[in-house]
Amino acid sequence: MRAHIGDWIAIPVEGHLRRGRVVAVPHPDGSPPYRVRWLDDDHESVVVPPPDAVLSCRTPVGLSANRKE
Repeated sequence: MRAHIGDWIAIPVEGHLRRGRVVAVPHPDGSPPYRVRWLDDDHESVVVPPPDAVLSCRTPVGLSANRKE
């Protein structure tokens, strides 16, 4: 998995998808870990994505592309 700042990530957690935006990628090659700002609580955490995580460079359905960072 290779991410860029601004990409979206979805990780299955306890029966639902937790979605967030990648706000920092410390490795130049885009490899994990990533700093992610979560949509559900607006907190940030460092994430090493599990194998079932989904990374996307587009805005998730139902969210504005102009969402305040």
